[in-house]
Amino acid sequence: MQPIRFNNYCFDRIHTWIQYDLRIPQYVEVVIEVFYPVNGDAEGLVMFNHGFMIGYDLLYFPKKIASTLLDDNPLFAINPSFYYNYTSAIVEKNWAMAFVATSQVQPGLPWTDIGGNPRVGQAAYAAACYLIKYGATDYFYTGDEHNRDTIFFDEEVVKQARFMKPGHNNVIFAGHSVGGAHAQAAACGFQTLQEIGEKTNCHFNPVMYDREIIPIRAKRMAHWQEEDLANPVGLLQLSPVDQKAPIIAPGMEPYRQALADKQIPIIMVVGDSDNACLSQSNPVAWSPDASKESEFSQLAPAGSDSWAVVANVAKGSHSGYLTEESDLCSLADDEAKKVDPTIYNAGGEESRFTAELIKQFISIYSDGGFKGNFSDWINSDCIKWLNRKNPYGSLDLVPFSDGRYIDYARKSS
Repeated sequence: MQPIRFNNYCFDRIHTWIQYDLRIPQYVEVVIEVFYPVNGDAEGLVMFNHGFMIGYDLLYFPKKIASTLLDDNPLFAINPSFYYNYTSAIVEKNWAMAFVATSQVQPGLPWTDIGGNPRVGQAAYAAACYLIKYGATDYFYTGDEHNRDTIFFDEEVVKQARFMKPGHNNVIFAGHSVGGAHAQAAACGFQTLQEIGEKTNCHFNPVMYDREIIPIRAKRMAHWQEEDLANPVGLLQLSPVDQKAPIIAPGMEPYRQALADKQIPIIMVVGDSDNACLSQSNPVAWSPDASKESEFSQLAPAGSDSWAVVANVAKGSHSGYLTEESDLCSLADDEAKKVDPTIYNAGGEESRFTAELIKQFISIYSDGGFKGNFSDWINSDCIKWLNRKNPYGSLDLVPFSDGRYIDYARKSS
């Protein structure tokens, strides 16, 4: 499709296939939705993992077969950018924002992804790298070095499709619900993804393909130039939901442990009425009981040097972050609404707060990423904006035990 233009921004969809590693015959179909500056000078990229169960449509495979004739891929119908349209946050600083949908398959659950699957985070990282190296095009292979000696090699196609400013590969990985936990893996970066993958039999040296049958491929990611790889400079998790079950959901704990040692800004937001992340996640996203293990306690062990901070939204729900209502996501709030019908709905104040949070997060970055140490991060304008009772509109945060509105691990020194 031709990109759709909105003022100085374009919207496009990219369709590709990824093999996680040439040693493993495991592939994933990927659709990327991306908003980017029309002048091709984006300063950075926000890569968003959506929170719906991926591939939940029981008719996915029949629709996939039909799409070969109708040219209407069922992955296009997931359309995460419709439900998480925070693009107003990226314009001021000239960033791009992308959303990834994949046809993930977990063992025994061929039509859904219940969370806790590192492969989804790996796919998000690979998708971010795809956008940085090839831009907004399906025809990546025309400019990939692997195909230099073929008849269709034409570097100009990729050069014209790129939208990141030359030399800029900074990415904030973000996500909601199960996507928030999956983004934890993506934010670890290529080297850590490889290291953890080797230890957990989740090998990662991805290869891009253009189709299912007689595909054309790119060279393995380990052979890419460093400037073509996504450089994680931040992580934003909106009510992250993890799962841990033998075989089908190994969980994200190894990735959270790795992130605890990384010097990058990390924000987690939970809602005080969000049962999905506060009680149904395994482990829970955050707990007021310091002795209870949670995603946040793994990200920010007490006394560690972790840069992770957490904030708690009063009347915050699981679907309140969305810009448009999703019936599937709203199911997570049914029980909470019986207790308090006034918790946030999609498209309301919690959603607008989220867009402003992303805008504030982006504002801390200058050329080359965040400039500063932990003290600079915790005293940044973004954290000062967040660390107050009423950071946006009528939305309030719940204070922590020390009276502040953010919590984080104390510095060990």
